Amino acid sequence: MTVLDQFDLNDSDFPQKLEERMMNSGGYPYDKKLKRSRYEEELEQLQIEMVKVQEWVRAKDERIVIVFEGRDAAGKGGSIKALTQYTNPRHVRMVALSKPSDVERGQWYFQRYAKQLPTQGEIVLFDRSWYNRAGVEPVMGFCTPEQTEKFLKDAPRFEDMILDSGTKLFKFWLNIGQEMQLKRFHDRRHSRLKHWKLSPIDIKALDKWGAYTDARNLMLKHTHTSHSPWTILRANDKRRARLNMMRYLLLNLNYDGKDEEAIGEIDPNILGHGPAFLHGSE
Repeated sequence: MTVLDQFDLNDSDFPQKLEERMMNSGGYPYDKKLKRSRYEEELEQLQIEMVKVQEWVRAKDERIVIVFEGRDAAGKGGSIKALTQYTNPRHVRMVALSKPSDVERGQWYFQRYAKQLPTQGEIVLFDRSWYNRAGVEPVMGFCTPEQTEKFLKDAPRFEDMILDSGTKLFKFWLNIGQEMQLKRFHDRRHSRLKHWKLSPIDIKALDKWGAYTDARNLMLKHTHTSHSPWTILRANDKRRARLNMMRYLLLNLNYDGKDEEAIGEIDPNILGHGPAFLHGSE
């Protein structure tokens, strides 16, 4: 019996057997979430540092791009919200593009993403990015295998151009287990506030877990490079994922007034780099 055989999205009760396995799904190393009180205390310190980063970026005319990728319901939007809660939206901007228009489909694939790259003194965060062509598009049949193959060759070149311009680039992949994804889908389906977040694409993707895993692995193999690495976050616990994401970002920026004691240390069980970090987890 597969995981999906035990699950009915429309049933208001989430299966007990899946709930018992959801936290440890995908090889997650902790049995419980980080306590909220500790999370909020540590998050505040990191958000104070993020305000310093914003001021430094403005003063030094820096440009920063932060890409958030992961399966549906992995926690991309919440991570961005935690990162930007106290920053100025005029200088720290989120990009979440809808499907391309007819005009955009006729353009160079990276063109509409290049238009969103930051100017001096700006931070841009992508809630999904050009990596759609390595994930949802091939899995759902929205592009050809040849287009994906070309993308996997071109993406490192595109990122080289971003880096060569002096722009700093961070790429985060948020990884969750299948049972955890099903729980989050179920919560969305039965929430009067969040049901809109469960899209038809999400529902179609329910039986494509393996295809998404294969697409992710191929993407990491071809686009994890020494100069543009993928930082992997085990994200079954959103709180730990957000804290470690912010720590990594802050520790890798040389901004004025950095307080490394306030930033704290990265948890190596939660954050790592490239395909090797996920080896054996799924």
